[in-house]
Amino acid sequence: MSEIVGFVGLSHSPFATLLPPRDPAEPGGRFLADVARVADAVARLAPDAIVVIGPDHFHANFYDVMPPFALGVEAAVGFGDFGSRSGPLPIAAELAWLIRDALASSGFDLSLSYSLTVDHGVVQSYEMVTGGADIPLVPLVVNTAAPPLPSMERCVLLGTVLGAAIRRSDFAGRVLVVASGGLSHWLPSNDPRTVEGERREAVIHGRQDVRAFAAAREPRVRAMGGDPTARVNAVWDRWFLDQLVDGNPTQIAALGDDHLEENAGSGGHEIRTWLIGQAAVDVPLVWTSYEPVPEWITGMGIGATFDVR
Repeated sequence: MSEIVGFVGLSHSPFATLLPPRDPAEPGGRFLADVARVADAVARLAPDAIVVIGPDHFHANFYDVMPPFALGVEAAVGFGDFGSRSGPLPIAAELAWLIRDALASSGFDLSLSYSLTVDHGVVQSYEMVTGGADIPLVPLVVNTAAPPLPSMERCVLLGTVLGAAIRRSDFAGRVLVVASGGLSHWLPSNDPRTVEGERREAVIHGRQDVRAFAAAREPRVRAMGGDPTARVNAVWDRWFLDQLVDGNPTQIAALGDDHLEENAGSGGHEIRTWLIGQAAVDVPLVWTSYEPVPEWITGMGIGATFDVR
């Protein structure tokens, strides 16, 4: 039987690596200092495997065929976007297959990948939480861009089933669950129903030349960084963290997508990863950290179900 040793949720941003603070007083300094504290606490927990739940930013999945959920079961490769790790990642394949089988028996038919590409949406948080250690992971990618956008209620249910699947599995080890995404940030739409021209072509057909698409997109992303007036909703972000301190993912899910997007932006849909992760562990957050970093276009939050000192 597996033991779930805890849950960590944390925001990611390309600018955490592209625009790192030169000292702790600069934007992002508190976030990175607290991430280091989390990594120390995770090292003390000594997990044997980490289930990492995160989104893809059109480096692996496109609207030629877009899965709502995709599970890596054999191999995973970091894309290397925005300074994140590139190349092969260690996979906990035994645990991945046990999770897959248990989810399928509970009515969740996830898409499977025997060779999953993951970008900074998975890799950045994995690297931060592990402190760079090669702990085997099970990557679960959640679509957070546009339909098929799984409902927040469905994500909470998936998390509940995921937690039960891990606990019942024959994987003899300690498992940490990590969610990567959010909090509030406003991004240009990637919905094929609303974008036009080259961008629409890229989100649908980008798989034909992923590297060329990424190279064309990266300068547009970089141009968004460094703006101290970029929109971040710190009030909503803190409310969100408070709900998970109270153990209320269902209360967040009940708000619906319109409320979420109005208050947390299109990038706020990434909080689905937190809902899955917290529901899987089914323990309230006991420690949180938050720093609004408009220069990184994101409200940077961290939450853990274990003490971080």
